[in-house]
Amino acid sequence: MDRKLNPEKPSTGKLYVMGVGPGAGDLITVRAARILSGLDVIYTPTGKKGAQSLAHSIIAEYLSPATEVCTYHFLMKADRAAKEAVWDEVAQSLKERVTSGQKVGFITLGDPMLFSTWVFLLKRLNNLRGLEIVPGITSFSAIAAASATPLAMENQTLAVVSCMAPETVLEQALLSHDCIVLMKVYSNFARIRDLLRRHNLLGHALMMADATLPTEQCWRDLDAYSSETKDSGQDLSYFSTILINKNGQLSR
Repeated sequence: MDRKLNPEKPSTGKLYVMGVGPGAGDLITVRAARILSGLDVIYTPTGKKGAQSLAHSIIAEYLSPATEVCTYHFLMKADRAAKEAVWDEVAQSLKERVTSGQKVGFITLGDPMLFSTWVFLLKRLNNLRGLEIVPGITSFSAIAAASATPLAMENQTLAVVSCMAPETVLEQALLSHDCIVLMKVYSNFARIRDLLRRHNLLGHALMMADATLPTEQCWRDLDAYSSETKDSGQDLSYFSTILINKNGQLSR
């Protein structure tokens, strides 16, 4: 006799964590798009309280009208205790949704396993059954493609470093690798520019902000960027990254 499912027992829930890429809506993966269309609830992050979630705007066209949207404010500038309180709250909410039998999505810009708030939630959900992580296109992959700048080839080495790292760590990466990706440039630009100048790398570096978005900007001369901002008073976008390839002089 065939077994039949108990209609009163909720179906097994699942959590899908998806990287939604650098910004353009058509740069999410086919797998992520298919999953998004069948979710019960989607968790979307925002860096500013009350602000629209950029990640949500990227995937809005793929969502079903029946999908519930939960937007959480992840604190960018706060002490560790305040940040952990938010991570605890979101992780608990995700766990409750999944154990109740819902199909739950959590989205993050770029790739969820690279410089992502998701990793802090993962530590809190390590015993959760039914977890799938869907990779996304990173910002530096999109920047490399848009600028025709090779990230690395053959026996070259590639380092991906946060500009929030100590200067000794940044300097070691510049000295030890052929190609370097410098992320989180936005509040550290002057220090990074001076470091690149000191090592004669300005001619091998380019910076892009808001890659694949309508506000995308690219600078192949970082001194020119300094002059522009001094005149306009414009702050560098949070989504800014520097690529360095020592193998060749970048075209200007």
